[in-house]
Amino acid sequence: MVLNKTPKISVIIPAYNAMAYLPATIDSVLQQTVEDFEVIVVNDGSSDGIEAWFANLSEPRVKLISQANQGLAGARNTGISNTQSEYLAFLDADDLWEPTKLAKQLQIMEEYPEVGLVYTWVALIDEGGEPTGRVFKNHAEGDAWKQLVERNIVECGSVALVRRQCFTTCGKFDRNLDSFVEDWDMWLRIAAVYPFKVVKEPLVYYRQLANSASKNWAAMERSFKIVIEKAFADAPADLQGLKERGYSLANLCLAWKVLQCREPDSQKAKYFYRQAVEYKSWFRFSKERIRIALAIAIMQWFGADGYQKFIYVLYGLRRGWKFSSN
Repeated sequence: MVLNKTPKISVIIPAYNAMAYLPATIDSVLQQTVEDFEVIVVNDGSSDGIEAWFANLSEPRVKLISQANQGLAGARNTGISNTQSEYLAFLDADDLWEPTKLAKQLQIMEEYPEVGLVYTWVALIDEGGEPTGRVFKNHAEGDAWKQLVERNIVECGSVALVRRQCFTTCGKFDRNLDSFVEDWDMWLRIAAVYPFKVVKEPLVYYRQLANSASKNWAAMERSFKIVIEKAFADAPADLQGLKERGYSLANLCLAWKVLQCREPDSQKAKYFYRQAVEYKSWFRFSKERIRIALAIAIMQWFGADGYQKFIYVLYGLRRGWKFSSN
């Protein structure tokens, strides 16, 4: 196969001590039905033998860039700076793609030159790669800023295919933001200028990994605040009413993150839950309120081990329901 000097798509994979999953992740890219791409793996200060592994990789489309640790946003920015492709795709080192993912996004980009970002639906998998049965399905297209400011409808950093000019117009990822909100901030800035499109199929498998016990929840809370305040700084008056809803859903997200970490804290989760209710009273009557309240109660009644057992049973039921429905 003869490669173009400049591939149409550059796939940027930040990697920090990710060798447990990285080979499978790269393999899912190499199985894409579209072939005009390159893969840029940014080794962000890893100590897990990634360079030795890469030396034995005989795939010309995959390149490795090593740097001192700069965090997820910094690694993505390094990837952007070292590519010239018309389109940029981002993939976290532990997630997976369906083979048609890039082809379906690219088709939309080529058909709608005004679109800045194409996202897809997302299916959740556990640490072992087994599906949990849950799929995130979002439908917002065109001017998607209103929906995006309430919650990250792109769902994770492994979903978006972005037109390169978006980064020229809107800048790169903000290195001052904590992980899992820097991508939300980037998509918001793009959505303020460019229309979005969505492929209504689960073409990304988002691996749910327990967060480190050393997470600084106060820092994450500050990062959410920075993103929301930035988003509304120049928003017109008729959209300012969405700010409190954005804060409410941000606190809801934080409550779930606390429960999903390696050492979950039901009291901290309850704190974020209460913040969500205080920011917007609508949350009291939502389905999400019932879900998070039940999760916190299970954690308090049965402890972390009991909660994890409940989650595994729930995943099994979901998989069974999905199989039955097919």
